[in-house]
Amino acid sequence: MLWVALSLPRAPDATPPSSDALHALATWALQFTPRVAIADEAVVLEVQASTRLFGGRRALHERIAGQTLDLGVAAIAWAPNSLAALACVRAGVLNGVRQPLPDLLDALPMQVLSAIAPDRLTLAQLGCRTLGDVRRLPRDGVSRRFGKGLLSALDQAYGLQPEAHRWVELPETFHARLELMARVETAPAMLFGARRLLVQLCGWLTARHAGTTAFTLRWTHDTLRAGDGSELTIRTAQPMREVEHLYRLLAEHLARVALQAPVGDLALEVIDIVPLQEHSASLLPDARTESESLARVLERIAARLGPQRVRQPVLCEDHRVEWMQQWQPAPLPLPRQRLAQYDIPQPTFVLPEPQRLAVRGHRPLYQGPLMLLAGPHRVEGGWWHRSEDDASTHHVERDYWVALSENAGVLWVFQQRLAGDDAAWYLHGWFA
Repeated sequence: MLWVALSLPRAPDATPPSSDALHALATWALQFTPRVAIADEAVVLEVQASTRLFGGRRALHERIAGQTLDLGVAAIAWAPNSLAALACVRAGVLNGVRQPLPDLLDALPMQVLSAIAPDRLTLAQLGCRTLGDVRRLPRDGVSRRFGKGLLSALDQAYGLQPEAHRWVELPETFHARLELMARVETAPAMLFGARRLLVQLCGWLTARHAGTTAFTLRWTHDTLRAGDGSELTIRTAQPMREVEHLYRLLAEHLARVALQAPVGDLALEVIDIVPLQEHSASLLPDARTESESLARVLERIAARLGPQRVRQPVLCEDHRVEWMQQWQPAPLPLPRQRLAQYDIPQPTFVLPEPQRLAVRGHRPLYQGPLMLLAGPHRVEGGWWHRSEDDASTHHVERDYWVALSENAGVLWVFQQRLAGDDAAWYLHGWFA
């Protein structure tokens, strides 16, 4: 078996961590295993069955240790059972599986075992300093003088008796609160505490195999100077449970918030929960990651500049190049559009206004004579498209060609139809 113990720091007056803080840490730990319990001032996890899922012991340790930094965990330890892990975390021993368990525990101070605390002074008067000293005492005498509870705890720590735990259950809803260590006067300063709440939220979402599309951060003002507080609701384009993306998104929104008074308490509540379909890891890169990263970047840009300033090209049912697309506010997530099919390539860049070209011997010129490669691609229409200022229409009759210039590359040119031999040539775009 493999157990992990996570301990929270005590207050300066040696007060143990609150039950709310322990339950918040235990809820976050449920993403790694359903076998999570609270033991005194620590949270213990049985992760033997989870090591392969997370890529081995080293990878699991790095993942747990990396996230616990944001949760304020003071120490972490590994051992073959929960009591041994709790003893190691109290003694500052990180790895309790490198050596035989009896050798490890015998060298630890006896106060690392909670069952010894009521009789610690008496045992110290008997000359006991370590768990090994207590274990070498006559068992019959220890049972008569200190009760069977002490021997039972020793046997469980040394792996001689099974342990019993009351497992923490995953709550149906998520609501977490955090009291800041000091009052903050600017909204970005709340990010330090908000990140801890986001880590807890993402752990809860992972345990539920779900993501969120909306969550609310609330803060409480100093009631002597302002009202009760305020809140900020963040919405995402797609279900999300990645801490870094949610943190950056929250930072963009808080940068535009002005606090009415210093803030001392934060609370985070999830609004919308969406089940997520897990994707198995692949040996080859997945093209899906590129589109997902683009959507996240656009979310942060929209949060910073405003949703009306993030625009996307929308294809229109019009074959005229000038009106083939329109720029509109981009909805998130971005819809996939089906491109129109043409029998001739379309240009990458289009000029706002077609540029008239010089002609020599009925051949258009642009930085030299042009060679017509493909065409014509006939475009005709627009009689229904009238200008707002007058009664004129935007009717066009053009024959488009793909042309090659020795100096300018591949160009997109057209000639007016029905204009006879003197029909003018125009440059309308070029290919990248």
